[in-house]
Amino acid sequence: MLVKIETFFDRFADAMGHLTAVIMIAMLLNVFYDVIMRYLFKTGSIAMQEMEWHLFSLVFLIGISYALFKNGHVRVDIIYDQLSVKKQALINIAGSVIFLIPFSLLIAFGSIDFVLEAFHTGEISGDPGGLTHRWLIKALLPFSFFLLVFSTIGIIVKNINLYQSVHVKSHKEKGA
Repeated sequence: MLVKIETFFDRFADAMGHLTAVIMIAMLLNVFYDVIMRYLFKTGSIAMQEMEWHLFSLVFLIGISYALFKNGHVRVDIIYDQLSVKKQALINIAGSVIFLIPFSLLIAFGSIDFVLEAFHTGEISGDPGGLTHRWLIKALLPFSFFLLVFSTIGIIVKNINLYQSVHVKSHKEKGA
């Protein structure tokens, strides 16, 4: 049962990775357009420049849960790499439950008022010709941290499966 759940989380993480890649390509095209317009045609768009950092925010905020799920994040591997697979799994589970989930929920719930304020005031760009509906990009903050919690649940499931598979394997070797 947990293996099927892990497969679901793997597929979801892969979908987030593909979405992030598509957004990265959109950001690349946006920057390319902006540079061409600015340096070859001596014109530009404030909205397109703002779209660059909006797209970068999307890449970072959505990509962080993918990077975490795929172990692409930074960690102090000097000690961790020397541990057994079972101990690594336990550390991943404990770190997720004790640190990652509470921190993510704190930011997610804490940023909802920030988004609502931007929505209720109709916040727009301070620059003429800038983007409107700034609450949309701000809404990614709580969304991304709820997404991080969701991915963390997948990490916990994956590490429980890893721990169990190593545990079962070691018992079979002792019995043989």
